Amino acid sequence: MKKGLVLEGGAMRGMFTAGILDVFMENDIDFDGAVGVSAGAVFGCSYKSRQIGRSIRYNKKYCTDDRYVSLKSWITTGDLYGAEFSYHTLPQELDIFDTDTFSKNPMDFYVVCTDLDTGKAVYHKCSDGGENDIQWIRASASLPLAARPVYIKGRALSDGGTSDSIPVKFMEYKGYDKQVVILTRPKGYVKKTSSMMPVMNMWMKKYPNFLRTMSRRYIKYNKTLEYIEKQEKAGKLLVIRPDSDLKIGKVERNPKELERVYLIGRKKAEQELDRIKEYLCVS
Repeated sequence: MKKGLVLEGGAMRGMFTAGILDVFMENDIDFDGAVGVSAGAVFGCSYKSRQIGRSIRYNKKYCTDDRYVSLKSWITTGDLYGAEFSYHTLPQELDIFDTDTFSKNPMDFYVVCTDLDTGKAVYHKCSDGGENDIQWIRASASLPLAARPVYIKGRALSDGGTSDSIPVKFMEYKGYDKQVVILTRPKGYVKKTSSMMPVMNMWMKKYPNFLRTMSRRYIKYNKTLEYIEKQEKAGKLLVIRPDSDLKIGKVERNPKELERVYLIGRKKAEQELDRIKEYLCVS
Protein backbone atom coordinates (compact mmCIF):
# COMPACT_ATOMS: atom_id res chain seq x y z
CA MET A 1 0.00 0.00 0.00
CA LYS A 2 1.34 3.42 -1.00
CA LYS A 3 -0.04 6.38 0.93
CA GLY A 4 -0.30 9.68 -0.92
CA LEU A 5 -1.13 13.23 0.10
CA VAL A 6 -2.68 15.77 -2.29
CA LEU A 7 -2.48 19.49 -1.44
CA GLU A 8 -4.72 21.89 -3.34
CA GLY A 9 -3.62 25.51 -3.74
CA GLY A 10 -5.67 28.60 -3.04
CA ALA A 11 -3.25 31.38 -2.04
CA MET A 12 -3.84 32.30 1.62
CA ARG A 13 -6.52 29.65 1.96
CA GLY A 14 -3.37 27.57 2.20
CA MET A 15 -3.16 28.56 5.86
CA PHE A 16 -5.93 25.99 6.37
CA THR A 17 -3.63 23.38 4.84
CA ALA A 18 -0.69 24.58 6.95
CA GLY A 19 -2.71 24.01 10.12
CA ILE A 20 -3.60 20.48 9.05
CA LEU A 21 -0.01 19.62 8.13
CA ASP A 22 1.27 20.79 11.52
CA VAL A 23 -1.21 18.50 13.29
CA PHE A 24 -0.09 15.65 11.01
CA MET A 25 3.53 16.22 11.99
CA GLU A 26 2.68 16.47 15.68
CA ASN A 27 0.92 13.11 15.46
CA ASP A 28 3.50 11.34 13.27
CA ILE A 29 1.17 10.95 10.30
CA ASP A 30 3.42 10.23 7.35
CA PHE A 31 2.95 9.50 3.67
CA ASP A 32 5.00 7.77 1.01
CA GLY A 33 4.47 10.67 -1.35
CA ALA A 34 2.84 14.07 -1.60
CA VAL A 35 2.00 16.49 -4.38
CA GLY A 36 1.47 20.21 -3.90
CA VAL A 37 -0.09 22.76 -6.21
CA SER A 38 0.68 26.48 -5.89
CA ALA A 39 0.22 27.34 -2.18
CA GLY A 40 0.05 23.59 -1.55
CA ALA A 41 3.60 23.34 -2.89
CA VAL A 42 4.85 26.37 -0.95
CA PHE A 43 3.47 25.17 2.39
CA GLY A 44 3.85 21.46 1.65
CA CYS A 45 7.63 21.72 1.41
CA SER A 46 7.76 22.52 5.14
CA TYR A 47 5.93 19.25 5.76
CA LYS A 48 8.69 17.32 4.01
CA SER A 49 11.32 19.31 5.95
CA ARG A 50 9.41 18.50 9.17
CA GLN A 51 9.28 22.14 10.31
CA ILE A 52 6.21 22.40 12.52
CA GLY A 53 4.83 25.94 12.64
CA ARG A 54 7.11 27.38 9.98
CA SER A 55 4.41 28.28 7.43
CA ILE A 56 2.21 30.21 9.84
CA ARG A 57 5.21 31.75 11.61
CA TYR A 58 6.83 33.43 8.63
CA ASN A 59 3.53 34.46 7.06
CA LYS A 60 2.41 36.22 10.23
CA LYS A 61 5.79 37.86 10.71
CA TYR A 62 6.30 39.13 7.17
CA CYS A 63 2.77 39.61 5.76
CA THR A 64 3.06 43.40 6.24
CA ASP A 65 6.57 43.57 4.79
CA ASP A 66 6.54 45.14 1.33
CA ARG A 67 9.44 42.91 0.32
CA TYR A 68 7.26 39.86 0.89
CA VAL A 69 4.00 40.95 -0.70
CA SER A 70 2.91 44.36 -1.94
CA LEU A 71 1.67 46.40 -4.86
CA LYS A 72 5.10 48.07 -4.82
CA SER A 73 6.74 44.70 -5.42
CA TRP A 74 4.36 43.95 -8.29
CA ILE A 75 4.99 47.33 -9.95
CA THR A 76 8.77 47.22 -9.58
CA THR A 77 9.45 43.53 -10.22
CA GLY A 78 6.34 42.01 -11.82
CA ASP A 79 5.85 39.74 -8.81
CA LEU A 80 3.19 40.48 -6.20
CA TYR A 81 5.08 38.17 -3.85
CA GLY A 82 8.67 39.36 -4.11
CA ALA A 83 10.69 36.52 -5.63
CA GLU A 84 14.06 37.48 -4.17
CA PHE A 85 12.71 37.94 -0.65
CA SER A 86 10.22 35.04 -0.64
CA TYR A 87 12.40 32.39 -2.22
CA HIS A 88 15.89 33.43 -1.15
CA THR A 89 16.16 35.94 1.71
CA LEU A 90 13.39 34.41 3.78
CA PRO A 91 14.27 30.68 3.54
CA GLN A 92 18.04 31.21 3.54
CA GLU A 93 18.41 33.93 6.18
CA LEU A 94 15.26 34.83 8.12
CA ASP A 95 13.33 31.58 8.67
CA ILE A 96 15.73 28.88 7.54
CA PHE A 97 14.33 26.15 5.33
CA ASP A 98 15.81 22.84 6.50
CA THR A 99 17.12 21.42 3.23
CA ASP A 100 19.06 18.71 5.08
CA THR A 101 15.93 17.20 6.63
CA PHE A 102 14.04 17.77 3.37
CA SER A 103 16.56 15.77 1.36
CA LYS A 104 16.78 12.95 3.94
CA ASN A 105 13.02 12.55 4.30
CA PRO A 106 12.14 9.48 2.14
CA MET A 107 8.71 10.89 1.24
CA ASP A 108 8.56 11.77 -2.46
CA PHE A 109 7.41 15.36 -2.98
CA TYR A 110 6.04 16.56 -6.32
CA VAL A 111 4.99 20.02 -7.43
CA VAL A 112 2.73 20.91 -10.36
CA CYS A 113 3.38 23.74 -12.83
CA THR A 114 1.82 24.75 -16.12
CA ASP A 115 3.91 24.99 -19.29
CA LEU A 116 2.89 28.30 -20.87
CA ASP A 117 3.72 27.17 -24.40
CA THR A 118 1.78 23.90 -24.32
CA GLY A 119 -0.83 24.74 -21.68
CA LYS A 120 -0.19 21.32 -20.13
CA ALA A 121 0.67 20.30 -16.57
CA VAL A 122 4.29 19.55 -15.73
CA TYR A 123 5.17 17.53 -12.64
CA HIS A 124 8.51 17.84 -10.90
CA LYS A 125 9.85 15.56 -8.17
CA CYS A 126 11.83 17.65 -5.71
CA SER A 127 15.04 16.03 -4.54
CA ASP A 128 16.99 18.18 -2.10
CA GLY A 129 15.11 21.44 -1.53
CA GLY A 130 17.94 23.31 -3.21
CA GLU A 131 17.86 26.13 -5.75
CA ASN A 132 16.39 24.03 -8.58
CA ASP A 133 13.56 22.72 -6.40
CA ILE A 134 12.87 26.21 -5.06
CA GLN A 135 12.49 27.49 -8.61
CA TRP A 136 9.95 24.75 -9.35
CA ILE A 137 8.02 25.59 -6.17
CA ARG A 138 8.08 29.26 -7.10
CA ALA A 139 6.82 28.42 -10.60
CA SER A 140 3.97 26.33 -9.17
CA ALA A 141 2.80 29.37 -7.18
CA SER A 142 3.34 32.00 -9.88
CA LEU A 143 -0.22 33.13 -10.51
CA PRO A 144 -0.78 34.62 -13.97
CA LEU A 145 -0.90 38.45 -13.87
CA ALA A 146 0.37 38.44 -10.27
CA ALA A 147 3.78 36.95 -11.11
CA ARG A 148 6.25 36.66 -13.93
CA PRO A 149 6.73 33.31 -15.66
CA VAL A 150 9.56 31.23 -14.23
CA TYR A 151 12.04 29.89 -16.79
CA ILE A 152 13.59 26.49 -16.11
CA LYS A 153 15.71 24.82 -18.77
CA GLY A 154 14.13 26.94 -21.48
CA ARG A 155 10.54 26.31 -20.41
CA ALA A 156 8.25 29.15 -19.36
CA LEU A 157 6.30 27.91 -16.33
CA SER A 158 3.40 29.28 -14.34
CA ASP A 159 0.82 28.39 -11.68
CA GLY A 160 0.08 24.67 -11.50
CA GLY A 161 -3.54 25.27 -10.55
CA THR A 162 -4.31 26.35 -14.10
CA SER A 163 -3.71 22.88 -15.55
CA ASP A 164 -4.17 20.45 -12.63
CA SER A 165 -5.63 22.03 -9.50
CA ILE A 166 -6.19 18.77 -7.59
CA PRO A 167 -3.85 16.10 -9.00
CA VAL A 168 -5.50 12.94 -7.61
CA LYS A 169 -5.26 11.15 -10.96
CA PHE A 170 -1.55 11.95 -11.19
CA MET A 171 -1.07 10.28 -7.80
CA GLU A 172 -3.14 7.29 -8.92
CA TYR A 173 -0.88 7.00 -11.97
CA LYS A 174 2.13 7.03 -9.62
CA GLY A 175 0.67 4.08 -7.74
CA TYR A 176 -0.69 5.72 -4.60
CA ASP A 177 -3.72 3.61 -3.74
CA LYS A 178 -4.47 5.36 -0.42
CA GLN A 179 -4.86 9.11 -0.80
CA VAL A 180 -5.67 11.90 1.63
CA VAL A 181 -6.80 15.00 -0.23
CA ILE A 182 -6.74 18.43 1.42
CA LEU A 183 -9.08 20.88 -0.29
CA THR A 184 -9.37 24.57 0.55
CA ARG A 185 -12.97 24.99 -0.59
CA PRO A 186 -16.04 23.62 1.26
CA LYS A 187 -18.23 20.81 -0.03
CA GLY A 188 -20.62 22.00 -2.71
CA TYR A 189 -18.26 24.61 -4.13
CA VAL A 190 -18.54 25.01 -7.90
CA LYS A 191 -15.89 26.94 -9.81
CA LYS A 192 -17.07 29.45 -12.41
CA THR A 193 -15.30 30.88 -15.41
CA SER A 194 -12.70 33.46 -14.41
CA SER A 195 -13.79 37.10 -14.55
CA MET A 196 -10.16 37.90 -15.40
CA MET A 197 -10.20 36.11 -18.76
CA PRO A 198 -10.60 39.32 -20.85
CA VAL A 199 -7.51 40.78 -19.16
CA MET A 200 -5.72 37.45 -19.40
CA ASN A 201 -6.43 37.25 -23.13
CA MET A 202 -4.61 40.56 -23.63
CA TRP A 203 -1.80 40.00 -21.10
CA MET A 204 -0.96 36.44 -22.12
CA LYS A 205 -1.81 36.55 -25.84
CA LYS A 206 1.59 35.12 -26.81
CA TYR A 207 0.55 31.87 -25.08
CA PRO A 208 -2.63 30.68 -26.88
CA ASN A 209 -2.42 27.12 -25.53
CA PHE A 210 -2.17 28.41 -21.98
CA LEU A 211 -5.18 30.68 -22.56
CA ARG A 212 -7.16 27.71 -23.88
CA THR A 213 -6.33 25.74 -20.75
CA MET A 214 -7.15 28.72 -18.55
CA SER A 215 -10.52 29.27 -20.22
CA ARG A 216 -11.49 25.64 -19.54
CA ARG A 217 -10.02 25.44 -16.04
CA TYR A 218 -13.38 25.66 -14.31
CA ILE A 219 -14.70 22.71 -16.33
CA LYS A 220 -11.78 20.46 -15.44
CA TYR A 221 -11.87 21.59 -11.81
CA ASN A 222 -15.55 20.78 -11.39
CA LYS A 223 -15.14 17.40 -13.09
CA THR A 224 -12.25 16.63 -10.75
CA LEU A 225 -14.44 17.46 -7.75
CA GLU A 226 -17.11 15.09 -9.08
CA TYR A 227 -14.49 12.37 -9.45
CA ILE A 228 -13.17 12.99 -5.94
CA GLU A 229 -16.66 12.73 -4.43
CA LYS A 230 -17.26 9.48 -6.29
CA GLN A 231 -13.95 8.03 -5.07
CA GLU A 232 -14.62 9.32 -1.57
CA LYS A 233 -17.98 7.55 -1.42
CA ALA A 234 -16.29 4.36 -2.59
CA GLY A 235 -13.77 4.64 0.24
CA LYS A 236 -10.86 5.14 -2.14
CA LEU A 237 -10.04 8.65 -0.95
CA LEU A 238 -10.23 10.51 2.33
CA VAL A 239 -10.97 14.19 1.88
CA ILE A 240 -10.41 16.99 4.36
CA ARG A 241 -12.08 20.28 3.52
CA PRO A 242 -13.27 23.35 5.44
CA ASP A 243 -16.88 23.27 6.64
CA SER A 244 -17.58 26.69 5.12
CA ASP A 245 -15.94 29.39 3.01
CA LEU A 246 -12.70 30.44 4.68
CA LYS A 247 -13.34 34.07 3.71
CA ILE A 248 -9.74 35.08 3.25
CA GLY A 249 -8.30 36.93 0.28
CA LYS A 250 -5.57 35.80 -2.06
CA VAL A 251 -3.41 38.41 -0.34
CA GLU A 252 -3.84 38.84 3.41
CA ARG A 253 -1.77 41.33 5.39
CA ASN A 254 -3.58 40.89 8.70
CA PRO A 255 -1.71 38.38 10.90
CA LYS A 256 -4.88 37.71 12.91
CA GLU A 257 -6.72 36.58 9.78
CA LEU A 258 -3.88 34.25 8.84
CA GLU A 259 -3.95 32.82 12.36
CA ARG A 260 -7.74 32.42 12.19
CA VAL A 261 -7.62 30.28 9.04
CA TYR A 262 -4.61 28.33 10.31
CA LEU A 263 -6.50 27.45 13.51
CA ILE A 264 -9.52 26.33 11.47
CA GLY A 265 -7.18 23.88 9.72
CA ARG A 266 -5.74 22.65 13.01
CA LYS A 267 -9.18 22.14 14.52
CA LYS A 268 -10.40 20.25 11.45
CA ALA A 269 -7.36 17.95 11.51
CA GLU A 270 -7.82 17.25 15.22
CA GLN A 271 -11.49 16.41 14.63
CA GLU A 272 -10.57 14.04 11.80
CA LEU A 273 -7.51 12.50 13.43
CA ASP A 274 -9.03 9.16 14.39
CA ARG A 275 -10.65 8.74 10.97
CA ILE A 276 -7.36 9.58 9.24
CA LYS A 277 -5.39 7.12 11.36
CA GLU A 278 -7.93 4.38 10.70
CA TYR A 279 -7.89 5.06 6.96
CA LEU A 280 -4.09 5.03 6.82
CA CYS A 281 -3.80 2.11 9.22
CA VAL A 282 -1.77 4.20 11.67
CA SER A 283 -1.80 3.13 15.31
